[in-house]
Amino acid sequence: MKILKFAFCLICLLILASNILMMSRWTEARGVNDDLCYLRQAHLFQRFGLGGLDTDISRNDDHFMERKLKEINYPDVNAPPCHTSQPSGKLVLQYPPGTGFLLALFPEGHQVAPLYVIANLIVCSLALFGIFLAESLPAALCAGLFGALVNYLMINPAKASYSIAPTMVICAMTGYLTALWLTRRERDLRPVILIGLLLGLSVNLRLPNLFLVAGYVLYLGITFLQLRNGATFVRGLVFGVAFVAGMAPTLIANAINAGSPVATTYGAGDVAPPEFNIEVLGQYLGDTQLVLIVLAIGSTAWLLRMGKGGARHVALVVAGNLLVNLIFFLSHPVFTPYYVVPIAMLSLWSVSFGLLMQSEEAAKRVPPAQMARAGRAA
Repeated sequence: MKILKFAFCLICLLILASNILMMSRWTEARGVNDDLCYLRQAHLFQRFGLGGLDTDISRNDDHFMERKLKEINYPDVNAPPCHTSQPSGKLVLQYPPGTGFLLALFPEGHQVAPLYVIANLIVCSLALFGIFLAESLPAALCAGLFGALVNYLMINPAKASYSIAPTMVICAMTGYLTALWLTRRERDLRPVILIGLLLGLSVNLRLPNLFLVAGYVLYLGITFLQLRNGATFVRGLVFGVAFVAGMAPTLIANAINAGSPVATTYGAGDVAPPEFNIEVLGQYLGDTQLVLIVLAIGSTAWLLRMGKGGARHVALVVAGNLLVNLIFFLSHPVFTPYYVVPIAMLSLWSVSFGLLMQSEEAAKRVPPAQMARAGRAA
């Protein structure tokens, strides 16, 4: 088993090295409109500090957006993409501020590659940690294959939007904490607080990440209704407070740009009511995301059936999350190659660590003599 673990760790590191080499050759003028809008948000933060939350086009007096649009030969530099008109008369960026803030941490002109490299390093580290946790040959095989998959996905489809790479990091960390919370001591509030905070922070990267909290809300709410005690109430309360605290930058940005914390800066097309569209469903059926959806549903169903104790609770959280998110995104009138990637990855990370931690707990209950024989056999 040690040889298998070493082999998978080496594969993950080779994929990481390949990813970093590829990222070092990326250009920040690849012709994608959304890229320029994220870079404009980063530019505002670098220029005005926290005042960069105000994204009104009038603050483009240094003509940053026009220069960027000319680089990609945009047809009308006076009508910038991904900006929406507000009742106040402002023309503002539609995206939440988190992705731009992260890009602003790096020097202008060299922002995207460093962000992706750091995201890849974190995801690879968690994948290696998962392989290290494996206590059996099947667990090591599953952890290794999953580790290789998640490292590969950090290029495709993560490169499709600058918001996806940091979202992938949050999904990986939240998946680990979800398994840690539910397979260890459920009364420990620290994982609950961190999960709420991370999911709140994810909303600052992509507003649709708001739906990633659905399964946790359902689980905490149903648990409280079943037990009706102070511990379950406090758990739900601290989770909610942490979640709102995490998404505070978006609430503040909405108040500045749209006039209210709960108003959206997105255009009418993105906030259209749910409506199942055969064309959109067909696009998902022919996309890589279908594989991730099938893996997420299949692994969750298996854990629901075969999981024990806390691992089964992990599956319950994931099942609720998958149900709500898939209903929303499959009924959304717009298709992209990355819309369901966050919920699929959060689900897979949660199930993976749930299985590994259940296996680890089971191994601790095996008599020492039996463990020694198993070790020699491996």
